[in-house]
Amino acid sequence: MTIETLPRILVVDDDPGIREVLCDYLGRHGYDTDGAASAVEMDRALKRWPVDLIVLDLMMPGEDGLSVVRRLSRTGPPVVMLSAMGEDTDRIVGLELGADDYLAKPCNPRELLARVRAVLRRPKEDDPTGTQALTFAGWRLDLMRREVTRPDGEVVALSSGEFGLLKVFAERPGRILTRDQLLEAARGTEADVFDRAMDVQISRLRKKLDDGSGRDLIVTLRGEGYMFDVRVERR
Repeated sequence: MTIETLPRILVVDDDPGIREVLCDYLGRHGYDTDGAASAVEMDRALKRWPVDLIVLDLMMPGEDGLSVVRRLSRTGPPVVMLSAMGEDTDRIVGLELGADDYLAKPCNPRELLARVRAVLRRPKEDDPTGTQALTFAGWRLDLMRREVTRPDGEVVALSSGEFGLLKVFAERPGRILTRDQLLEAARGTEADVFDRAMDVQISRLRKKLDDGSGRDLIVTLRGEGYMFDVRVERR
């Protein structure tokens, strides 16, 4: 008999009251939760057991949230960042560094739950066509291993948000996609529509898809949206 384990969420915030409220709320909605008061405690927790998602405060004593996101963006679990400042600049920087979503504090626990569910759904989405990889202009997008390989064979590190966005583009080549369509497809219908954040995500993805050929795979159509301007083949 197989015992199904609950998704594990680590709430990292130096405010014990916020940690307790968020851990309790997420725990009552089907998640195994734990808290950490600092980046040091977070690292200790990550060494003890695997974590499926981190809810991370931006402003903490010691190493701050932006530094933590930068460390975790390549090999760590997805991150939903929280900030009491709530400025657009903080959102943009957090997303640029690899955060998968962003909420201003004080946040509604119900909204956080929706964001957490949307982020955790990304790696678990099934491909009804059975396709395991998509190839375009020498690139390979491995849907099973969640890897992107350049034409020269080098694997490019993408955050879960960037991977989800590239998957949306690669599955819809030659189609004009609005920001709302991209947000709904890549993040789930619960995601808050934040146009500037999508622009930042696409800018980051463009840089990582730059193989030196001078070709821009993601084309901006002013006033309409974006298009993946390349032939895509399914493997």
